[in-house]
Amino acid sequence: MFDYSVDANGIATIVWNQPDRAANVLNPATFAAWFEVANKAIADDAVKGVVVASAKKDFIAGGDLESLLAVDDILDVMERGHIVNAGMRRIEKGGKPFVAAINGAALGGGLEICLGLHNRIASDNAGIKLGLPEATLGLLPGAGGTQRLPRLIGIKPATPLILTGKAMSADEALKLGILDAIVPEAGLIDAAKAMILEGRARSVQPWDERGFTFPAGASDIKMDTTFFAPQIAALHGRTLDNQPGLRNILSCIYHGSKVDIDTALLIERRYFAATVVTPEAKNTIRTGFFSMQNARKLGMRPEGFETKTFTKVGVLGAGMMGAGIAYSTAAAGIDVVLLDRDMAAAEKGKAYSAKVMDGQIRKGRKTEAQKDALLARITPTDDYATLAGCDLVIEAVFEDRGLKADVTRKAEAVLGEGAIMSSNTSTLPITGLAEASRDATRFIGLHFFSPVDKMQLVEVIVGKETSPETLAHSLDYVAAIRKVPVVVNDSRGFYATRGFRSFVAEGLAMVSEGINPALVENAARQVGMPVGPLTVQDEVSQELGYKVRKQTMTDLGNAYEPDPGHDVIFTMVEKAGRKGRKHGGGFYNYAEDGTKSLWPGIEDYYPRADQQPELAECVKRIAYIQSLEAVHCMEEGVLTDPRDADIGSILGWGFPMHRGGAISQIHSVGLPTFIAECEEMAKKYGQRFEPPALLRQMAEKGESFYAA
Repeated sequence: MFDYSVDANGIATIVWNQPDRAANVLNPATFAAWFEVANKAIADDAVKGVVVASAKKDFIAGGDLESLLAVDDILDVMERGHIVNAGMRRIEKGGKPFVAAINGAALGGGLEICLGLHNRIASDNAGIKLGLPEATLGLLPGAGGTQRLPRLIGIKPATPLILTGKAMSADEALKLGILDAIVPEAGLIDAAKAMILEGRARSVQPWDERGFTFPAGASDIKMDTTFFAPQIAALHGRTLDNQPGLRNILSCIYHGSKVDIDTALLIERRYFAATVVTPEAKNTIRTGFFSMQNARKLGMRPEGFETKTFTKVGVLGAGMMGAGIAYSTAAAGIDVVLLDRDMAAAEKGKAYSAKVMDGQIRKGRKTEAQKDALLARITPTDDYATLAGCDLVIEAVFEDRGLKADVTRKAEAVLGEGAIMSSNTSTLPITGLAEASRDATRFIGLHFFSPVDKMQLVEVIVGKETSPETLAHSLDYVAAIRKVPVVVNDSRGFYATRGFRSFVAEGLAMVSEGINPALVENAARQVGMPVGPLTVQDEVSQELGYKVRKQTMTDLGNAYEPDPGHDVIFTMVEKAGRKGRKHGGGFYNYAEDGTKSLWPGIEDYYPRADQQPELAECVKRIAYIQSLEAVHCMEEGVLTDPRDADIGSILGWGFPMHRGGAISQIHSVGLPTFIAECEEMAKKYGQRFEPPALLRQMAEKGESFYAA
């Protein structure tokens, strides 16, 4: 696990080299081995100093999240933390200089190891990233990060780094004082040794020196009133106290700043133990790391097919969606043919990419040369013949079955036999759209989300005749453009649209019951949704919801079952003339200065009930209805993996990560409790809350969606 050597000058080199792993990770076994070899160097009188390096591409990737996901005993976590703190403090107080020679990424526990050494230098490798990303996983740094970083660079610069989990480049870390130097990659180890031999390496940490004060520190009273108080208020306003990890980070920094380092580390250990066993941390680790990693690695890709490389992709329709797809594809280095009814429309679609790149240039993220190169890959056209040679064509025209069939036939007339034809539809069943294709086995759904350049999710929809090879190669394309795919089987609305609609429809149903619209919106925010259902409906527009329902009524006839929001949408459009924000107003009035306020006329159609429900009851309704829709999709075979349900809900319509996704929420609540609470709501609010048979069957068998 560690390569250990001592050179003729008395410099020990400890090289992290964890076997059977692509990267070094931290767990009880690696910590034990690390402290054993570090103590060996400290105890050896012949050793003058120690260089700590890595044989892997990265220095240390961070903590072993599998072990953290499995732990549920606070006392066990506390004991682990004690071992880590004691071991790190022995190194810090051992009297010999330790120098971290950072060759690659040092994230989370990896950076905490570096902070626990007296000196840190990094190579000039442009790919180096340093940071404490624990906050993004619902956790907090548990190996001294919340205490050592503020003591090293100051409370004010350290706090946002820890709260956001931002990854820094080596240059950024050097400017902040986290690194002592950046040296050429080839001479990294020699430079670390030279620091020791030339007497430039520290052997005592700043916080262990007599009279230590925090860098750029102010009086406790001033820090409390001008820094911590606003931080706490801002955090509460942003998270509504739904993310205990973030709250505990601030508590660690605040309380730790009042005491000595050893007491501060004990404080951090207690907060870490309390955080790691929370449902919020478990959910975020499970979905935000493991499930997301599985999706990005194309865990649902059929086996037996070589990876497809795409060189030319066609996009039919240069509106907002088509333009966004063209940008994302060109940004991945793939040539794009962007087709619309005339050249003016096609050129307008290409201009969207120029606009996105201009914004990136203003932020310093892209250059004019990169913009020119990307735009050169997009060919606007009104001629279907230009599609010849495309590996894939994505139809992104208006949600009209006849129009989609027409452009599909025209495109396929010039495509090679091996090309894939796909539709970016949010509602229309893929199997039906494939009827217009010359080969339904090569037809698939690729449902992007708006704005495409910012939204990560692509819902990959498999029609009844879609071949496994087409699915495999379509997933290759999604990976190539750096999006996150979820695979679903064909149905009306697929998964994401159904889940999103259940959220909005429940909010509309609550309005129809006379519940205060402000309470509805606030309940959604308390759930953790980015915005309330009335705000979302206004942005999407009541008119669109109205048209979709009208089309569905036409398609299904007597089989159409109105959703809970049906009456409100029809009332807002047909009676109130309130069609949404772009039409001048909907559930909200919109002022010229950008402010908005709830439209009081809602009460003319849905009078306010005398007895208003508790906030907690509204929160439960909005949260649980989305999980129930996800279960229905699994029961119907639309979804086959709970991980896709969770990722789709989070990336598709903003279901909160701290709840883990629509299925993870059930796992966290506990299946028996979830079923019982849904039964109670079914009595009050209707059949839609009745627990699906799948849940009852799982409960009877003692099954769960996830093992941990």
